[in-house]
Amino acid sequence: MTGSSSSTISWNLVASYYKDLPFSRDGLMTAEEPWSGSYVVESPIWITAHTTQFTQPGWSYLHTVGHLAQGGSYVALTDGKGNLTVVIETMTRDHSVCIRPPLPPFNVTSQNATFHLQGSFASIKELQVWRSQFNFKTKKSSFFETLTPQKLFDGSFTLELAEDEVYTLTTMTTGQKGSYPDSPPPSARFPKVYKDHFNVRNPPFSEAPDFADQTGVFEYYINMTDPGPHVFTLRQVVTERPVTWAADADQTIRVIGDYQWENLTVSCDVFMESMKAGGVFIAARVDKGGQSVRSAKGVFFWVFADGTYKVTNDLAGQTVLAEGLSGTRAYGWHTLSLTVEGQYASGLLNGYPLWKNAVVLTTKNGWAAIGTHSFELAQFDNFAVVAEY
Repeated sequence: MTGSSSSTISWNLVASYYKDLPFSRDGLMTAEEPWSGSYVVESPIWITAHTTQFTQPGWSYLHTVGHLAQGGSYVALTDGKGNLTVVIETMTRDHSVCIRPPLPPFNVTSQNATFHLQGSFASIKELQVWRSQFNFKTKKSSFFETLTPQKLFDGSFTLELAEDEVYTLTTMTTGQKGSYPDSPPPSARFPKVYKDHFNVRNPPFSEAPDFADQTGVFEYYINMTDPGPHVFTLRQVVTERPVTWAADADQTIRVIGDYQWENLTVSCDVFMESMKAGGVFIAARVDKGGQSVRSAKGVFFWVFADGTYKVTNDLAGQTVLAEGLSGTRAYGWHTLSLTVEGQYASGLLNGYPLWKNAVVLTTKNGWAAIGTHSFELAQFDNFAVVAEY
């Protein structure tokens, strides 16, 4: 309010990514379990409605906005045709913290606030009232409820405001609270047995479900040069590291599954398309994503187009647990299998043991993953996980 500016920032309309990734639940609502269908209608969607239900594109903020005497703030908007919407909030500091910038100290207490409408709004006799109460102490919140219309006398009205409330007073009579089933499907853990063959001829989306790209882009692909079982695959398609605002990895990686997985077997068919310098991996117990993915640890089983393999405890490939010759080459399909149990890990190549009993140094749990050594073309098929809860 001090700078005559106001904004509402939601990093996504619906938070639909694994809860252990950064910025969990930072959306208007949360739907992070497509396998169960469970979802949560969060408070931000109702607080947003305090503005969006009673304004339209083209409305403008009035300059008569500011702070309340005992903490809180108000803004007013108009369509320039006589309609008015006033939004009032009394959120306490502990419930207003944003990731950036840090908030200076301030206090909010219960108060009576009187508003005076002037100019063309002085003739308004009644305003519709909508209220949200967080009630953090009693944990009995109520959101976006319509109250008895507020009568105005000589263009004035007084509200009794408690802490952590949001009010809208408006001339608009079109407000409506949406509804949804009282009992969304219950939350459920990711399936401990999971397979995806990517056999989708005309996919409605370019990306396969349940995976979450952290760097790179993995898309459905029709491999017209393969007359056998690998016509429909998943392909990493970004061939140059983007200019980023965070410490993104130099490798591409796509995670999937349950972050609490400890003992599991991950398998996948892989196809490198970069001669000599190409490399791909499957992984288990991956512990980081988002802007922290560069320092992700886990168990990473790599094979390279130069005929070698490597097992590392990190995505960067610095902590080597095992390495040697694999005979792998570009432009040929190979089946990788990684088993992690307790502090030991073993790997198969094309159904035969390639390495075993590598001692896992760190990370007790995490996601499964696939990826590439650099930003390069590579294909994946017949992905599978068998995990223990």
